[in-house]
Amino acid sequence: MGRNKAKKGTKLFRKYLTVITSVILASVILLCSVYLFLVTRHWNSEQINTLQHNSNILAQNAQDLLSHANADGSGEKTDITPLLMICNTMRIMSEAIDADIFITDMNGKVVVCKDMMNDRFTFEENARCMLHDRYHISESIITEAAKGGFIDNSKLGGTFMNSQITTASPIKVGGKPVAIVFATEPITISWYSYAKRIMEVFLTAAMLALVVSFLMVYYLSYRFTRPLKEMSQAVRHYAEGDFSFKVNVRGNDEVSELAQAFNSMAMSLSSQESSRRSFVANVSHELKTPMTSIGGFIDGILDGTIGDDKRDYYLRLVSDEVKRLSRLVTGMLNMSKIEAGEMQINLKSFDLSADIFKTLLSFERKINEKQIEIVGLDAMQSITLNADEDMIMQVIYNLIDNAVKFTPQGGYIFIKDYKDSEKTFVSIRNSGDGIEKDELPKIFERFYKVDRSRSYDVKGAGLGLFLCKSIIELHGGEIRVDSKVGEYTEFAFWIPNNI
Repeated sequence: MGRNKAKKGTKLFRKYLTVITSVILASVILLCSVYLFLVTRHWNSEQINTLQHNSNILAQNAQDLLSHANADGSGEKTDITPLLMICNTMRIMSEAIDADIFITDMNGKVVVCKDMMNDRFTFEENARCMLHDRYHISESIITEAAKGGFIDNSKLGGTFMNSQITTASPIKVGGKPVAIVFATEPITISWYSYAKRIMEVFLTAAMLALVVSFLMVYYLSYRFTRPLKEMSQAVRHYAEGDFSFKVNVRGNDEVSELAQAFNSMAMSLSSQESSRRSFVANVSHELKTPMTSIGGFIDGILDGTIGDDKRDYYLRLVSDEVKRLSRLVTGMLNMSKIEAGEMQINLKSFDLSADIFKTLLSFERKINEKQIEIVGLDAMQSITLNADEDMIMQVIYNLIDNAVKFTPQGGYIFIKDYKDSEKTFVSIRNSGDGIEKDELPKIFERFYKVDRSRSYDVKGAGLGLFLCKSIIELHGGEIRVDSKVGEYTEFAFWIPNNI
């Protein structure tokens, strides 16, 4: 099973690594394609410019030589000096740019080429070239070339076996074209050599970049997916009820924030689980104890163990236990309604001060037994409030019940209510041990009971203050607690006048 989990945990890593690597490879291929396209265009442009430049130079030199010979008036056919110079220049240029250069007459027949010069660098008038004698340029190409700026990337009208780059420049005498200089170079041969050198350099750099990129992607993929793998493990632990597993938080990015949220969720779930278990234990105890007492008292009355003189006393105890069970069940039902969003407010106008006074009267016996001093009643005035009277009465009852419960013998309870233009305020302060500062934020959590209170509050299940907070917030108000250890505890709330 552990091996299967490990394999599952590596799926995201492999997927992430594969995707990023594929993107990098695709980018490199695209870059290579674009690069080759641009290099091809640049190479073609450079080759055309080179051929055109050299054909123009040769045409201009030939034109100057022929014009000079005609100006001397010799015009002898036996004078081959200009042709010798042209042929020599043609050979030098051809070897320099690795191209084939030849001259045709206006009928398309090759009349001069570099191969007509013999090894002694002399030119024979009737010299022939086996290669160029087979060339015959079509009339349409000669006509187009005579205009100047001729460029061709094909077989030159069937002259060549394969496509070649060809440029042509006219030789003019007296402003009239008398011959055409052609400069040509095979595309495949020259381009293959050039592209091979370019690709060797590019692929070497690309391979080095790919190796470095792969290593970086491998490391980053592992680093980015590791927190997600740990979160997956955390979820499995949480599903099994183990909330002690923590995700390591690294960095300060979104993934680290998610890891922190997981850890916070684990703490919250752990706290809720602890509260739930405590609540179940408390409720079980709370239900078991009064039912045992009730059953024992009733059995004692029925079988005569409890005499008639003590029957009323024990019946009052049974009544108290029944009321205690009723409050516990009511609290649980209200909590369920609040969590389900089913608690509805029934608004009506009532006298808040009068309800506070009535609630205090219900605790008169306990107040007298503990000799508690009630402060603030003489300053209270009638305050009309528009709210759910039953809910507000439940809040006041729970707060006064807590105040009476935790006020020591001979202590005091201070009650105050007042109203301004927007809100109605109520505060209940009692003397006593108070609540530790670190427990104050948890005081309104459901099922929570302050440790110090357990020796006093043996009948509570930790729902009263949670319900108080929920009711006040349901009315759009707010409740808070303030306490000083060894002196007092004060609960205060406010609700808006217009709900």
